[in-house]
Amino acid sequence: MPKRTLELDNGVAAELAGSQDSVLRALESHLDCDVFLRGNVLTLEGDAAAVDAGAVVVRELADLIGQGHEIAPGTVEAVTRALDEHASPSEILDDVVWRHRATKVAPKTVNQKRYVDSIRRNTITFGIGPAGTGKTFLAVALAAAALSRREINRIILTRPAVEAGERLGFLPGDLMAKVDPYLRPLFDALHDMLDPERVSQHLERGVIEVAPLAFMRGRTLNDSFIILDEAQNTSPEQMKMFLTRLGFNSKMVVTGDITQIDLPREQGSGLVAVSEILDAVEDIRFVRFGEEDVVRHKLVRRIVAAYDEHTTRQAPELRPRKRA
Repeated sequence: MPKRTLELDNGVAAELAGSQDSVLRALESHLDCDVFLRGNVLTLEGDAAAVDAGAVVVRELADLIGQGHEIAPGTVEAVTRALDEHASPSEILDDVVWRHRATKVAPKTVNQKRYVDSIRRNTITFGIGPAGTGKTFLAVALAAAALSRREINRIILTRPAVEAGERLGFLPGDLMAKVDPYLRPLFDALHDMLDPERVSQHLERGVIEVAPLAFMRGRTLNDSFIILDEAQNTSPEQMKMFLTRLGFNSKMVVTGDITQIDLPREQGSGLVAVSEILDAVEDIRFVRFGEEDVVRHKLVRRIVAAYDEHTTRQAPELRPRKRA
């Protein structure tokens, strides 16, 4: 059976081993060959093609360690995915979108990198795909970065107040108390990016606004970074209303998952309709994520894949577009 040994720097070997060999186990799970590490000598054993592919992954990981990257089990997955799509792992992982204290936000997949680049280059970007693909998290990170660089004056985060089986009238409290459960994921993302005190100050001064979609009607949003989350739950009329709020020196990011529509069955989704209407319009970009972009627990990816397969059988028109 073909075998290859790679002599590594001691520091690289220690990083690849990880805590309790966690990185090494992740490496073996993503390669089609056996991986052994003794001291600073790493051995790959399997068929010739798998050993060659494994050596490329190990060299990429060694280069990343040499550049100062911390290697975690998730890094192995990011590297192998990038190589599968003939992309540079370091180019993806080096693109730090936002850094705050111990938080460092960077793309982890090729598609996430495309999404980040699209938001930077285009006025309106649609991120469409399953849960766990980083659509909202990366958008909020880019918004925080734009605000810190004074490229915009405010961040506006909005969601339609529609969820499966619930309506606002049945929830206790005033209007803001009623909509809080719908907006909580956006607040959580903000608190991952900024200190709680800073978030509170920005909210009080109107620098950051978190509001239900209905609050956008009749406004023109200038000098703003605007994120519409859970857009699959908008009607076509609401989507048009939102997009026409765009003002000067503003960016919009629209995120959603067309397999999780909570609208009544007879009502069409604005996110489904808009991809047909605006797909060819200049300065608007659609980035479609798949289950391979899920960066949560690997079980989430399996769940997403199972639901995608079921959705494809039930409604082929919702099938994600194949990338060229």
